[in-house]
Amino acid sequence: MPLYTADASIDHLSLQTVPEKFIVFYSSVVDGQLWCPDCRDVDPLIKEVFEPEDGPSALIVYVGNRQQWKTPDNIWRQEPWKITGVPSVVRLEDGKPGERLVEDDIATQLKEFVKKQ
Repeated sequence: MPLYTADASIDHLSLQTVPEKFIVFYSSVVDGQLWCPDCRDVDPLIKEVFEPEDGPSALIVYVGNRQQWKTPDNIWRQEPWKITGVPSVVRLEDGKPGERLVEDDIATQLKEFVKKQ
């Protein structure tokens, strides 16, 4: 299955060397579910696009609980990722963050976005 989940200890810089073509940034799971309602809303679409064996590969990274995410020095808000909202889908281009979809754009543009790879 080409949809993987990053270990919580993954380093933000080593993330650039993963073999997956896309990184999906989600809120962390709190009390058995993603704390961000937008993340919960797009999760079925993310699975539909990335889970098929012949689909593109993606890695899910959790940005932390609500308090951790809202902190301006959250590691995922910093270089090189500069994530401004969750959910976000980032295309890796030569090991660097490239084009991205954020929040509402995922629902309407994800399928076309992954075709561009």
